[in-house]
Amino acid sequence: MIECIEKEEESPICPHCSQKLLTVWYRELAGLLGKRYLYFCPHCRKVLGVSHRKGFWMG
Repeated sequence: MIECIEKEEESPICPHCSQKLLTVWYRELAGLLGKRYLYFCPHCRKVLGVSHRKGFWMG
């Protein structure tokens, strides 16, 4: 099992530009099924990830 440890005093770095991430920008993407969010670095604006949140009727 992998142990998960919370680190409030540490900040992640961008995997693209290696800048310290104190904030992460996001933008909602248009779609018909649920909501999608695009997360990106505020320094280099490269994409860090995409999330998908289903609507309440989708389960």
